[in-house]
Formats: sequence, structure tokens, C-alpha cells
Amino acid sequence: MQASLQKILVVGGNGFVGSAVCKAALARGIQVTSISQSGTPYRTQKGHSPAWTSKVDWQAGDALQPETYTYLLPGVTAVVHTLGTLLENTRYKAALKEGDLPSLLKLAASNAFGTGSASDPLAEPEAKPGSYETLNRDAALRVCEAFVTSQPTVSTEKPRPFVFVSAEDIFRPFIPARYIETKREAEIEIGQMISDKADYRAVYMRPSLIYHPHFRPLTSPVAALLDLSATLHSKVPYGIPTPSGVLRTLASTMTSGQLYSSFVAPSPLASVANALTIPPIHVDHVAEAICIAVDSERTDVRGVYGVREMRELIGWSQKGQQPSELTVHA
Repeated sequence: MQASLQKILVVGGNGFVGSAVCKAALARGIQVTSISQSGTPYRTQKGHSPAWTSKVDWQAGDALQPETYTYLLPGVTAVVHTLGTLLENTRYKAALKEGDLPSLLKLAASNAFGTGSASDPLAEPEAKPGSYETLNRDAALRVCEAFVTSQPTVSTEKPRPFVFVSAEDIFRPFIPARYIETKREAEIEIGQMISDKADYRAVYMRPSLIYHPHFRPLTSPVAALLDLSATLHSKVPYGIPTPSGVLRTLASTMTSGQLYSSFVAPSPLASVANALTIPPIHVDHVAEAICIAVDSERTDVRGVYGVREMRELIGWSQKGQQPSELTVHA
């Protein structure tokens, strides 16, 4: 086997989160290979390829078809899966890039309380091309399965991490429930896949609203409001009612005794409460946390990492507080 060398595969490396991961990993001296449908390097909104993109090995591959990328897996020390979609109509990504607020609002409105919200919790949704089931769950499972069954040609003295970019439950009811449900389904099945494999570890990053003032300008004002809300909520003394607390109480009252087969809270009010209390996170901070997670020496990093845990991982102080000692996540 080759000497221990950090080399990662980023699935979806030319996307919003994936490109940030590639850039951050290169800055840490990690070798990076990216796969995407097109295999083209990341480009800015104006069509430029930053200098760092020349250091990435850009490859074409379909996450749902392992035969298109299995040849890459033996030579990597970690895999980062960044593919996913917030709306099944992926035109929202172009609207975010272009700052097209009317189009974005129209798309969100057409999805709110729509057919994609899993109105029948016991029904088995169909995994169609472009669906939440395909993009948010099945793609990750196919990649993970191929990774853990590959025969490594790199040093495996430490467990090889599989990092899945999941999400906090903050977008309902504006985004269908199947978005977050399929993320949770992927987490559970990845965990089952890796549970009996000592040579691998799974890390689930759960960012809230991911923002960037330049690449996704529409996210900045929303991020500012959510950050203010989270800050104000954190300063309210225990026992005093807060908007989020009221929403959680209403959610528990409305769903009490109901049968609901789901991995998330059945009421969207709980999701709104989460949005009011969980601060947004910059895409570069998500990327930095992921780069720490893929470090072969950080065998303590495993399990679920929400925004607070990601901030602790990168040593980012929480509103003037000192970072607390990071605990191992089972």
C-alpha cells in the first residue's frame, strides 16, 4: 500500500458546497478528486475558473452508477458526499446564483404544502429521476456502498471517513417534508451500512441555512434575520416564553397521539421553531468542518454534527463564548 496521504473524493465538487470543500481541502494540503455528471471544473457566475481549480482532478461520474467511479475509490482516504436538492425543481439553484428573487419565491410557493410533502406518511414515495428519494437519499447510499466495499490501496491504519452533507430541519412548511425525511433516511441507512465495519466511520454534517454574500446574495438578508433571532433566543432567561417555545408547544399539542411514520417531527411548526433558534452558517465554515472530519487522525469525529458542533469543531467562538470541549458523537 502507498504511504498515508490525505486524498479525498468529493461527490458534486463543482457545486455550491462541494466547491467550497475542494478549495478548503487544497488549502490544507489534501489531494482532491471531484466527480459530477459533467466532470467540468467549478466556475463562478461569470464563467471564470479560479486558480485553485487547476489543482483538482475533475472527473465525470454518476453517483447512482458506481461503475462510473469505483476505479477512484481504492486510492482515496475519505469520501465527501455533497449532492442534494432543496427543491425537486432544481431551477431554484439558478435563481439563487442569479439573485432572481421573484423566480425563487414562485418556486418555493409552488412547493409549499404541495404533493411533495408526503401527505400520506405510510406511503412509499417513488424514487423518480430528480426526486428527493433519488438525489437526497439513493445517490448517497450508492456511493457509500461502493466506498465501503472497495479494496483500498492507501494506508488504512485509521478508519476511512464517509462524510454526508445532511441538513437541519428548518425549512418546512416552505419546503416539502420529503426533503428532510430523505436526508434522515440516508443517515440511518449509511449508519447501518458502516456499523459493522471498523475500517470506516460515518459523519453527518447538518448545516442550517448555508449562506454566502457573493455567490448566493439572496441568502444574506435571510441569514441576518435568522442569526438575530437565534441570538435573541439564546439570551432569553430560562422559563420565559419565547416564539420558538410557543411553536414547539403548539406542535406537540396538535400532533399528540397521532400515528406518524417519519424520522422528523410531524408538525412543520417544530421546523419553524428550529429556524428561529439555529443560526445560519457560512459555506466556508461548513467546508472547514468537513475538512477536519476527513482528517485521518481525527478518528473522534463521527456521527451527527449540527451547527453548534461544527462551530466547535473549527474553533469558532459562539457569540463571545469560548468554544467548549468537543465531545465524541456516537
